[in-house]
Amino acid sequence: MRSPFLQRFPDLPDVLPIFPLSGTVVMPGVQLPLNIFEPRYLTMVQAALASDHLLGMVQPRAREADDPRDLHRVGCAGRITSYSETNDGRIVLVLTGLCRFRILEELPTQEGFRRVRPQWQGFALDLEDDEAGLSERDRFMGSLRAFCEQRGVEIPWDDIGKMADADLINLLCAHLPLEAADKQALIETVQLDARASLMRGLMEMSAHAVRQGFEQRH
Repeated sequence: MRSPFLQRFPDLPDVLPIFPLSGTVVMPGVQLPLNIFEPRYLTMVQAALASDHLLGMVQPRAREADDPRDLHRVGCAGRITSYSETNDGRIVLVLTGLCRFRILEELPTQEGFRRVRPQWQGFALDLEDDEAGLSERDRFMGSLRAFCEQRGVEIPWDDIGKMADADLINLLCAHLPLEAADKQALIETVQLDARASLMRGLMEMSAHAVRQGFEQRH
């Protein structure tokens, strides 16, 4: 019998195919374009399209780990919301983030692709519409501007200025040029305000490192 949580959210599956990809994360409400060409992942996408259209994005751990295929325990599921097949056999798709999950166990592979049993309960806030907003949005935006200026990141400031807090932070988690370990720390942080605070700290450390490098060269 499914748990009360899964009965409340029937779209969340008990078994989830996963796409391990370092440096790439998706977050609820965020669109992630993917170019699929490896045979086992083409099979995985085709299987997802034949069922619930859901895939899990999970980052592998550092290659220094005992098992180079070892996975981080937290990822995010997304729904394939558009796709097209190319003449050379690739599938180009857009994955729209749905809900984060923790891996309870990895299951035997199916036709070459990996599957896990996810636990969703710890990330129930991803499915709610009334999550608390940021307590220091102005300070956060100041750190974001400094980071983007120093890293040469172009952002449509007028558009993001109109975004809701959760949508803004989730979008930046997925698309800012941060290290894979930093992205993992962000997606594992449940509360929005805590996630924004961590991101602000990461951006400020990065900006400080850039300034130090510039001063040392001059």
